[in-house]
Amino acid sequence: MKQIKNILLLGSWILVLGSISSCKLNYSFTGASIPPEVKTVSIQTFPNNASIIKPTLSQSFTEALKDIFTSQTNLSLINKGGDLNFEGSIVGYSVSPVAIQSNDAAALNRLTITVNVKFTNKKNEKQNFETSFSRFADYSSSQNLSAVEDQLIKDINTQLTQDIFNKSVTNW
Repeated sequence: MKQIKNILLLGSWILVLGSISSCKLNYSFTGASIPPEVKTVSIQTFPNNASIIKPTLSQSFTEALKDIFTSQTNLSLINKGGDLNFEGSIVGYSVSPVAIQSNDAAALNRLTITVNVKFTNKKNEKQNFETSFSRFADYSSSQNLSAVEDQLIKDINTQLTQDIFNKSVTNW
C-alpha cells in the first residue's frame, strides 16, 4: 500500500513538472511570462505634456522604463519596431495638500505624476492596451519641493514603471 502511494506521489510530481515545462513561456523571478518568440522591446521617449513642466522628467521616466525591461527581462532594447512597443506621454504633474491641520495649513503635500501609455504586443494583440497610470509621493510641507523633488520623482518613476511592467508582461 505504501509503495502504491509513493508511485502515485511520484507520478503526480512528474505530471506537474511536465505541464510546467510544456507551457512554452519564459518565466523569470520577477513574475514576467514572456513567450519565447518575443525577443525585442522598444520604448519611445515619453514627452512631458503636463501643465507643469519639469525639464528632466521626460528623460528620467523614459530611462526608468527602459531600465526595468533591460534589468528584469532578457529582451533586447531596440529603437523602433520591437515585438513589444511602448509609447505615450506624461500628462499630469501636480502638487496638492493632503494632511490639513487645524490651522488650515497642510502638514503634507503630495506630488502626483500621471502617464498615458500605449502598449503594443506584435506577437499577441490581445495583450495590447492604452491606459493611464498614476502614482504619488508625499512630503512634509516644511520641506521645499525643490529640495526633495528629484528623489520624489525617482520614487514615483519606480512605482509607475513597475505598474507598467506588471500590466504588460505579468498579466496583472
